[in-house]
Amino acid sequence: MPSVTLKDVDQQKFVVAFAAFLKNPVGVGAITKIFGGRKRNGTQPSHFCRSSGGIARRVLQSLEAVKLIEKDEQHGGGRVLTAAGRRDLDRIAAQVKAKSTKQMKMQETLVL
Repeated sequence: MPSVTLKDVDQQKFVVAFAAFLKNPVGVGAITKIFGGRKRNGTQPSHFCRSSGGIARRVLQSLEAVKLIEKDEQHGGGRVLTAAGRRDLDRIAAQVKAKSTKQMKMQETLVL
């Protein structure tokens, strides 16, 4: 898997994807539902289609390798956030919020 730098990652999408782990243990199937989208069927109507399970599985394995999530054996599988993962999620969410409030203030000054 190629290395990805923080510059390459859209932080808002990262926070949305990572926030899925806050509610319940999340598995590959849930990740494929979250990142699924419209499948174009040519002249026939479009329908929802799940995203690739292989990619979701590799992402979860990568997050496990850096100790941001761990397997949850108590609730029948899935993965949950570790303490380090929750700390990183909170830090990134605060950065995204600060950046968005800064942009809102700049837009307000431009409008006035």
